[in-house]
Amino acid sequence: MDSEFVHISTSLRLQLGYGIGHVLNDVCASLWFTYFLVYFHLVLEFTASQSGTLMLIGQVMDAVSTPFVGYHSDHTDNHISLKYGRRKLWHLFGTFCVLASFPFIFSECIGCTSAHKWAQMYYYASFIIIFQIGWAAVQISHLSLIPELSEDDHTRTHLTAIRYGFTVFSNLFVYIITWIILHLTGECDRHQVGPTDAWKFRHIVYIVLGLGTLASIIFHFSVTEKNNYLRRDQLLEGESGAHYDFLRKPHMYQVAGVYMCTRLVVNISQVLIPLYLHRTLGLAARALAVVPLALYLGSLAAAGVQRLAPRSFTRKLNYLTGSACAIAGFVWIYLGSDDDYKVYFIYVVAVLIGFGGAVMLVTSLALTADLVGARTEASAFVYGLMSFTDKLACGVAIAIIQAYADGADPAYYANALVWVCGIAAIAGLILTLLLPKFRSDALLVSGESSINNSDVNTEEQEPALIERI
Repeated sequence: MDSEFVHISTSLRLQLGYGIGHVLNDVCASLWFTYFLVYFHLVLEFTASQSGTLMLIGQVMDAVSTPFVGYHSDHTDNHISLKYGRRKLWHLFGTFCVLASFPFIFSECIGCTSAHKWAQMYYYASFIIIFQIGWAAVQISHLSLIPELSEDDHTRTHLTAIRYGFTVFSNLFVYIITWIILHLTGECDRHQVGPTDAWKFRHIVYIVLGLGTLASIIFHFSVTEKNNYLRRDQLLEGESGAHYDFLRKPHMYQVAGVYMCTRLVVNISQVLIPLYLHRTLGLAARALAVVPLALYLGSLAAAGVQRLAPRSFTRKLNYLTGSACAIAGFVWIYLGSDDDYKVYFIYVVAVLIGFGGAVMLVTSLALTADLVGARTEASAFVYGLMSFTDKLACGVAIAIIQAYADGADPAYYANALVWVCGIAAIAGLILTLLLPKFRSDALLVSGESSINNSDVNTEEQEPALIERI
């Protein structure tokens, strides 16, 4: 192993510089999943079907862009990339795309506010496509920069932990800023979100993008990419065979099903809960910031519990615990509707769903890590496949839900949350419990193991496993 990479500087400047490189993506993703449908359906007054179609366009574009960017990020080879760094060059490209498009998504149609909604959809779809291409470029380049900075596993884990720390900060920042903007109007305790709130979302976007822009600038000035391309090119020569081996493994499709079901629970609940609060429970604007914050705090609690869990806990037991908490939250949504539920217990429900979803997500990605084992040269391919299925499935599910939302009764979003997310949680649990023991390639190195055991050090993996891939 090249000593230059093993002993690479891990100074505070490098650690913080790398960690904040994904803040722009994190704040945009938080707004996208939590408030996109709220903004387009309740503020811009698109129909539920139209807003769902726009989100589907974004999810499909994200799914398609991820493997495209990953491939070209590995194979970019020109004079500029050799001097600046392949990963940083793609990160810079993605940053420009995000900044050039995202503000227009959360703004009224410029010069076309009086046009038909279907005509305006072409306007917004063009910016959504640019945004998703940029988001994928930033995500993939930032993740793939970790092995460029160090070949030491401990250093990589430390960089990933710092990256996750900034993801936590970014999500908290978005929800707190949203609550502050709504609170300063003096109407958030009794006023529901509507067309008059367009300027509030515009200010929220400007504030969070300001933070994301500053973070990206610091990242590009503080991180220097090590161009160790010779070794990676040697690894790329053997990737095709590894990819083919994984495609022949039936376990991979079963694990992909677990991950897809888990992402349906996590993402669909994050998208639909604000609409459920507004339409089913009739809560004021303040709840659209505070309840998602409680949901996220539940996921943070899961991170702490996972670290304290005994190593004897198996993957299946972990997933059972998480799915049980999430299902309990969805059952409570189905049963709860009185005033005490709206004022107090809705926050308990949010914490339950956030906690359960995070445990399920950590476990599903740990299963994926078990599947990859020692075949790290194909890890990007496997995780890319998982990401592709989850983004496509979530986009289609949201589009279908929204297609039947127009004219539906107020309980529609409660039922959608209960049945779609509940069934996905049950399906993911069944697939997990049916996973057989198998010997991965890692066994050749580390000895006896199985997908049912917690032999992989989840404490070190955890920071990387919680974040939006």
